[in-house]
Amino acid sequence: MTYKQLGAAIGVPPPGLGQLLDPIHAYCEAKALPPLTVIVVGKDGMPGVGFPAAQPVEVLRRQREVFSTDWLAHGNPGPSAFAAGPAE
Repeated sequence: MTYKQLGAAIGVPPPGLGQLLDPIHAYCEAKALPPLTVIVVGKDGMPGVGFPAAQPVEVLRRQREVFSTDWLAHGNPGPSAFAAGPAE
């Protein structure tokens, strides 16, 4: 999904998406999950500069991890997991 598509779907301009994606990335990192945010990309098929592993080979590897993860097995963290911060 591109930043433009995501922005249109949720009513947020693409430049403002980083604020929304950062907590998701931090949560995934804290829980040792693949970075779900890696599947949001620009026109060039790459995540934005804020994504830590911006090398194409690493991005593709991380995207494969996201798509091969059984996300339902981890449950839905819900808003409180993000409000409390990633360490919880």
